[in-house]
Amino acid sequence: MPEVVPFLVFALSAGAIPLPLTVLQILAIDLGTETLPALALGREPAEPGIMARPPRSPSEGIISRDMLVRAWGYLGLVSAALVLLAFFYVLLRAGWRPGADVSPGAPLRHAYVAATTATFAGLVSCQVGTALAARTDHVSLRQTGLFTNPLLLGGIAFELAFTSALIYVPFPQQVFGTAALGPDVLALIAAFPVLVWGTDEIRRWVRRRR
Repeated sequence: MPEVVPFLVFALSAGAIPLPLTVLQILAIDLGTETLPALALGREPAEPGIMARPPRSPSEGIISRDMLVRAWGYLGLVSAALVLLAFFYVLLRAGWRPGADVSPGAPLRHAYVAATTATFAGLVSCQVGTALAARTDHVSLRQTGLFTNPLLLGGIAFELAFTSALIYVPFPQQVFGTAALGPDVLALIAAFPVLVWGTDEIRRWVRRRR
């Protein structure tokens, strides 16, 4: 869902807001950064207390309403809001206004490239928070333990290294249309995993209270 929202913003604004993410950056996320953490989650140990809870209803499908609400209503919406925050932060700071020209050769072109890069890096950062949140469905991450799935930690390390290469190495910069991000943007994006994971942690806490 976070990858779809930027395109909706572009479409609903009739192009007044430029695309927050390019097609190649979407491919880099779908084929590069998401793969290893997703595979590692398949080796996640069972969460504590799972055998003490009632079994799922036989009529309940694999994809339940609660799963969709969690993925789209919590994790997806929070991630989408955060990456758009990063996108507009970079653009507005450079003096952009809706409808301004960001095409190649325009004065705001570099700011636009940096803004799409912030969106890209922000999505990867949100993926880290989503991966940590997805480790459990009921208990807190503290009960599960941060280091009980070393494959996931390795997958997160790879996606962060891969993202850094695409942003700071000259040749990938040219291919994927990225630009180096300043310390202030990196500091903003660094908070995204905690915010995404924290949102779901609160949801699980409320669920346990009920």
